[in-house]
Amino acid sequence: MKLTDFDTLTFDCYGTLIDWETGIFEGLRPLLERVSPPLTRDQVLEAHARHESSQQAYTPAKRYQELLPIVYKRLAEEWQVPFTHEECVAYGKSIRNWPAFEDSAAALQYLKKYYKLVILSNIDNESFTHSNAKLRVEFDAIITAEDVGSYKPSPRNFEYMLDKLGARGIGKETILHTAESLFHDHKPANAFGLASCWIYRRHSQTGFGATMNPGEQPAVNFRFNSMADLVKAHQEALLQK
Repeated sequence: MKLTDFDTLTFDCYGTLIDWETGIFEGLRPLLERVSPPLTRDQVLEAHARHESSQQAYTPAKRYQELLPIVYKRLAEEWQVPFTHEECVAYGKSIRNWPAFEDSAAALQYLKKYYKLVILSNIDNESFTHSNAKLRVEFDAIITAEDVGSYKPSPRNFEYMLDKLGARGIGKETILHTAESLFHDHKPANAFGLASCWIYRRHSQTGFGATMNPGEQPAVNFRFNSMADLVKAHQEALLQK
């Protein structure tokens, strides 16, 4: 299997293209300043993953920017620190400030020359517009949790994507699903028989950070530590054709 075997890249966004762990951690600072003893970054991210995943399962139709305030409230209660409703709402809106990884925009602009680019994200449409501006590329399709009414790793999100892309003549055998999260993306991609490319942003860290432990390790066809490494591998694959 080669990178040049595909004509469509479907992307997770947050954790893969947008540095959501930095965004989450910075957005939670008002709470973290009240927690004693201080928590490590990974303790914060892992707690966030637990509450986010639980809330997504209970309220799958709730928009992400409206779901994050509930996560903020649950974290404050767990850490036994005071909070305000205004802080919760502000956290939901903080998505617009989450930074892109330094290599994301340039990598996407390069890949756009060779592939259709598709977003499959646990986000709402309004919030994604702010992230899309940072990524500086026009995607061929943008599929959000708000569109589907559920959150990955629900199979509904992948069914919806394959249905919409299939209607445009894009078969799953031509798709390479590209993502960081083993839990949200690679495990369901395996179930649907999609080839997958792991952008292992946390390669220098332990644990799963802001994503849940997937349990059994899903299979991946390609693994790179960054989007820049993916581009380099694609360039090398072109030379071998």
